[in-house]
Amino acid sequence: MAVYTTVDDLTLAAFLSGYDLGNVLSFAGIAEGVENSNYLLRTDKAHYILTLYEKRVDADDLPFFMEVMTHLASKGMSCPLPVAARDGSILQKLMGRPCAVFSFLDGTSSRYPNREKCRALGASLAEMHLHASGVTRRRPNALGPQSWQPLLDSVGVRADEIAPSMQAMTQTRLDSILESWPKDLPQGVIHADLFPNNVLFIGDHLTGVIDFYFACDDVLAYDIGICLNSWCFEADGSFNITKSRSLIRGYQTIRPLSDAEIAAIPVLAAGSAMRFFLTRLYDWLHTPKDALVSPKDPMEYWSILGFHQSVSGVGAYGFD
Repeated sequence: MAVYTTVDDLTLAAFLSGYDLGNVLSFAGIAEGVENSNYLLRTDKAHYILTLYEKRVDADDLPFFMEVMTHLASKGMSCPLPVAARDGSILQKLMGRPCAVFSFLDGTSSRYPNREKCRALGASLAEMHLHASGVTRRRPNALGPQSWQPLLDSVGVRADEIAPSMQAMTQTRLDSILESWPKDLPQGVIHADLFPNNVLFIGDHLTGVIDFYFACDDVLAYDIGICLNSWCFEADGSFNITKSRSLIRGYQTIRPLSDAEIAAIPVLAAGSAMRFFLTRLYDWLHTPKDALVSPKDPMEYWSILGFHQSVSGVGAYGFD
């Protein structure tokens, strides 16, 4: 469910009068996603996506997100392009919500992508990291390492509701990650949420990267850790080194990693797993029973975290 705010026909017509999008053929809510309300708008000119930003998105961050997508699209990347209204503005208001219209991208996502898709994802991620160097606005990572201890503290002893001694075990694992967290690695704009449902394909050809609403400035290789966790673990929880090797090789064909970045992959991947475990844990314990979106099971990422903290070196990820 990803339509929290309903837009009626009259309100939509008044809103679209400020654009040159053509005559409306259809307008329907999109069921994917969890953060915002999304609609597919079909006109006699093209297809578009209308996004209304709900309360979990800080309106002050929207200009950064718009610049990231506009800049990447200008560099030839397949990502949503914000569409300006007649007055030249991109961000608008609709139903009391900030909103924007975007170009439509063809393709479908894959829950368990194959190694060819993983390689294409790696190459596209590297291209994004290189092209985004021209983005002028800055946005610190609000869910970076500095946020993990406060997140755990906010959960407190309630962590033990999902497993005995979970608070203590999480604290031990978190201390280990923070003590080993790398310094002085290359930084820039990262996607920070590049799960398979945010990448579109036709066959094995990558046609689009979407959902930039966690994008921020952070360690570039941290994005690789996020992708290893979300692309390279199978339904049974096992790590697929073949997919990992393909993803990393795809990345390195575009942006070769330094020795320091390669050496940091295990802790960066562990940190990514900790970040998603903690945010899922918080949502698991705090989301109301009648909420429109069901929280995701944090234990999936607890298992992933255990894998990263058990490996003996970068060879476990397919590095030669």
